[in-house]
Amino acid sequence: MTDSPTRPDPDAALVEVLAAAVTAHPSVVRLDGGPFGAVATYLPGRRRLVGVRVGEPGEPVEIAVVVRAGTPIPQAVAELRATVAALRPGPVDVTVSDIALSAGGPP
Repeated sequence: MTDSPTRPDPDAALVEVLAAAVTAHPSVVRLDGGPFGAVATYLPGRRRLVGVRVGEPGEPVEIAVVVRAGTPIPQAVAELRATVAALRPGPVDVTVSDIALSAGGPP
């Protein structure tokens, strides 16, 4: 398998599984693009999946999330990091982009 510099599809199934695992965490309101919307992965048939970026092997998986108010952020980050690392071993970078005061609307 050869990798091109613009590699649009690192592993669509893995990215989807990671996104589902992250959003299943009780502290996560939603995925987010992080600063400047940079945390995203391009998938076939979709423009992009915002909030999860999977790089080459050895590069960290990046996730960016909005968490619920009252969430112990260090604990949530540690749990998210462990969840992602169990699905794709290696480093995991977690960005908490915002805190939602209510789950009913935008933060």
